[in-house]
Amino acid sequence: MLDRFDQKILIVLQEDATISLASLSERIGLSQTPCWKRVRRLENDGYIVGRVTLLDREKLGLGVTVFVSIKTSRHDEAWLREFAERVAAFPEVVEFYRMSGDTDYLLKVVCSDIGDYDRIYRKLIRSAQLFDVSSSFAMEQIKYTTLLPLPQ
Repeated sequence: MLDRFDQKILIVLQEDATISLASLSERIGLSQTPCWKRVRRLENDGYIVGRVTLLDREKLGLGVTVFVSIKTSRHDEAWLREFAERVAAFPEVVEFYRMSGDTDYLLKVVCSDIGDYDRIYRKLIRSAQLFDVSSSFAMEQIKYTTLLPLPQ
C-alpha cells in the first residue's frame, strides 16, 4: 500500500522525472537516503515503469490527431494477435485499445496532415481484414496530461 510519502514521490516524479534526489527529498520532506530507497522500491514494485522525455508535437510537425474507430467481423485469437502486432508497429499509432460496445478497436494516431493520415489509413486497411474504419480528426486539444490520479 502506498503511504503519503510514496504518493508525494509519485506525484513529483510524474511532474518532472529529471528532478534531482536532493530536490525530490526536500519537496516531500524526507532525507535523501530514505527517499532514494522509496524510489527504488516503487520501481522494483512496478509503480514506476519508466521515465520519458515528452516532445512538442507541433514543433515536430505532428499537429494532427486522429481517433480511428475500427470494427471487424473477425474476433478469433489468431486474428487479434496478428492485427495487434501489425498495428503496434505503426509509429504514428500512439495509443491502441480493444474496446467494448460498437467499436472493436480504437487508435490514437498523430501525423502531420490529412495527406499523411491518408497514407497511414491505406497502410492500416492493407494490414488486416476490417469491416469498418471511421476517422475523427481532433479540432482542438483541450486537456492533455500524463499525470495519473493517485488514490487518496
